[in-house]
Amino acid sequence: MPWSRIKPDTNEPDFLSDAMPGGPDGRRITYAEAVNEALSQALDLDPRVFVMGQGVDDPSGMFGATRGLHLRHGRERVFDTPLAETALSGVAVGAALGGMRPVYFHNRPDFLLLAMDQLVNHAAKWHYMFGGAACVPLVFWACIGRGWGSAAQHSQALQGLFNHVPGLKLVMPATCFDAKGLMLAAIADDNPVLIIDHRMNFRQRGIVPETPYTVPLGRGVVRRRGRDVTVVAVSHLLAEAFAAAQELAAEEGVEAEIIDPRTLRPLDEELILASVARTGRLVVADTGWKTGGVAAEIAAMVAEKGFDSLRAPVVRVCNPDLPTPSGYTLERAYYVGKDEIKAGILKAARG
Repeated sequence: MPWSRIKPDTNEPDFLSDAMPGGPDGRRITYAEAVNEALSQALDLDPRVFVMGQGVDDPSGMFGATRGLHLRHGRERVFDTPLAETALSGVAVGAALGGMRPVYFHNRPDFLLLAMDQLVNHAAKWHYMFGGAACVPLVFWACIGRGWGSAAQHSQALQGLFNHVPGLKLVMPATCFDAKGLMLAAIADDNPVLIIDHRMNFRQRGIVPETPYTVPLGRGVVRRRGRDVTVVAVSHLLAEAFAAAQELAAEEGVEAEIIDPRTLRPLDEELILASVARTGRLVVADTGWKTGGVAAEIAAMVAEKGFDSLRAPVVRVCNPDLPTPSGYTLERAYYVGKDEIKAGILKAARG
């Protein structure tokens, strides 16, 4: 099988250090280039892989993630799709059931709501319903937007909704290294994987090996060691949490341990529980809504399995339970970031 040639790699360089001199090959590329390279290598590696989605062959190429792929690999394997998410999701599911490995790009997670029947009722359940005899090797990708007035219908962070679905793996990368490695791991997986990315991640540059590699699904990583508070930070809030921890260490002497879960389903529960056992306190920072979301699930998991370790109530740092406003000042007030995470860490540390 072609995918057996790709080896897992979890030895990521320091993801926030601009002074990092090396790494696997010392090459620094943008987040978009990392996703693009993963797709190109998957297309080279396996003739069953194809990329579809609205605007994947545009000059901008889905924020740069798919730019130029149709020129390198042909329009038969990288092609634009109409605004018909329900029908095209059915095409993708059927192709996966037939032995292909489609990667379906959506501009926004909001549009995935039109694909819920195909993704939740069909793709996520076939492997179980047919006793393992059927596989659906399918990747759905969507990107959360913020910072330019994308408003209530184009910026929803719906990971909490999809995290509820058995049979569906859920990935939210935070670094350039993981953007490539998790994409390749998702394409190699024999059942459906949803990748929810974030526009803020596309501002990054990071050290990424040129050779193909995978980052195992379900394995998180400690990004910063600390003794006082555990912070589980999802997607681009990882960088915000890291900055908050650095400032608090200098200002208050509070040392926060920062965990990047990388995948939300499966979740690396052992990593989180081990950290909470050391610190006794937990803050969860998520880009979605608070009620019934990812932060609630992680908090409940720790309360259920690590209650004896907790020395203070769990703190959740999430967006308010409101539709996203479009005005610039309202949007700035709506989204959580470094300052809210700092306040959450201090609340947990002093609780």
